[in-house]
Amino acid sequence: MFAAERRQLILEMVRANGAVSLRELARVVQTSEVTVRRDVRALEAEGLLDRRHGGAVLPGGFTRESGFPQKSHLATAEKTAIADLAAGLVEEGEAIVVGAGTTTQELARRLARVPGLTVVTNSLLVAQALAHANRVEVVMTGGTLRGSNYALVGSGAEQSLQGLRVSRAFLSGSGLTAERGLSTSNMLSASVDRALVQAAGEVVVLADHTKLGADTMFQTVPTDLITRLVTDEPAAHDDRAAAELQALADQGVQIAVAGAGGTQTPADPAPPGRTNRRDMPLPGQRRTHGGGPQQLRGTASVLAEQGDRARVADLRRR
Repeated sequence: MFAAERRQLILEMVRANGAVSLRELARVVQTSEVTVRRDVRALEAEGLLDRRHGGAVLPGGFTRESGFPQKSHLATAEKTAIADLAAGLVEEGEAIVVGAGTTTQELARRLARVPGLTVVTNSLLVAQALAHANRVEVVMTGGTLRGSNYALVGSGAEQSLQGLRVSRAFLSGSGLTAERGLSTSNMLSASVDRALVQAAGEVVVLADHTKLGADTMFQTVPTDLITRLVTDEPAAHDDRAAAELQALADQGVQIAVAGAGGTQTPADPAPPGRTNRRDMPLPGQRRTHGGGPQQLRGTASVLAEQGDRARVADLRRR
């Protein structure tokens, strides 16, 4: 494929989806990420798109929302790994809320195996994934159906959540930054997501690497209300994504990373409140501990140690 053909295809994908990762672009045009990155830079110089952490978005600073058919084909492997890791946070007999989105839909498919679970959701996709789970109770909000993402929105959805209290909320969105937190492109969806947050003791954000650094119009969850982020491993050369993760960790967000190639690192139980921040090792970053910089350990090794501590704590409770 000639460079002009590649760039035209890249531009068409970004226009159709709003945001596309370099990995996905490289897969579709059948070339390396290095070549795709060069193409994206050329298109950015022409003002046809904007570069973001590990991907490209429509020009103008704010990404627009894609419809469900487009979203369902983006970063599918990453969403699967994130859902597998996030499902490990849910315990038997728990009551949770799950927001709308393709990543939360993947999570719901795994929650069908958790006995005694109660799931409150405004998403038809989440409810469908749990419809045949014998030991899971599904509670749907009211509201008006928004066809682009199969979610119930509006005053009916928000009013049905008043007085509700659950242990945690699992939410996705269109963008995530350390400065503004989680955001989405639709005002009605943002309003319902805020109501879901108000009903939960903790907030877990599910966001693949394409969402890191992306900023969209309506804020749903400010950074100081996000308890944990479950994401996938950014590319080794993506320093900006690593910097965004570091900034989120510095603000108290616990970060669990699903490793590349479908491998996962265990997520440690969330501590009560926001008083203790877990020091999260991030690719290519250094942190200062006790007055001197030191090279961070690998993500998998640190999280594995935390998994060991969690198992010891569990044995003690028994």
